[in-house]
Amino acid sequence: MKKVLIPVTNHATLGETDQVNGTYSPELTHVVHVITAAGLDYEIASIKGGKAPIYGTDIEGDEINTEVLANEDFQRRINNTKAVSQLKVADYDAVFYPGGFGLLSDLAENEDFAKLSAEHYQQGGIIAAVCHGPAALLPIQLNNGEALLATKSVTGFTREEEIDYGTIKDVPFLLEEALTRKAAQFSKVQPWQSFIIEDEGVITGQNPASAHAVGEALVRHLNR
Repeated sequence: MKKVLIPVTNHATLGETDQVNGTYSPELTHVVHVITAAGLDYEIASIKGGKAPIYGTDIEGDEINTEVLANEDFQRRINNTKAVSQLKVADYDAVFYPGGFGLLSDLAENEDFAKLSAEHYQQGGIIAAVCHGPAALLPIQLNNGEALLATKSVTGFTREEEIDYGTIKDVPFLLEEALTRKAAQFSKVQPWQSFIIEDEGVITGQNPASAHAVGEALVRHLNR
């Protein structure tokens, strides 16, 4: 059975504020729903391991989010994430970074996951990310010394969406700007529309509405 590694943040607030944060639940649950429905397995991991902070667990009308959160197996995994030090890259067929603001404070600069993801990609693996998740692609350096993003077209949470969400003054850095500076190309559509980009083994989605499509693209690549 093919297995997706899902690194999540250990950072429980929005930047330096005391606003409850972590991984944005629907971006994780929608992809988990798609990959498990396709018969794939997954592992949730974090830098430190243990219980991972998530928010967006009480969204009304999101039946998939509610259903996955109610699943005992999912709860066991999110409450007992594997530490990055315990991971072997050969055990996984893809890496998926869900968003949420928390990872801007840890995964966006974490060398351990960056090295693991670089090794995975260079062995022909797939890396996917949605919303703020592409921040975790920023520190990934390939063996040739180039940044993974240097030749990639990507998307991610936009400046307009930060403004709409009321977070632009509290984020540690503006993701759109960071991606525009590092990636070969950054593209976006109108705020809150589903939009994904697939570029040679790297799949990125713009916002929470894009999570389902990222999951579907991931499954499509793994089933090739």
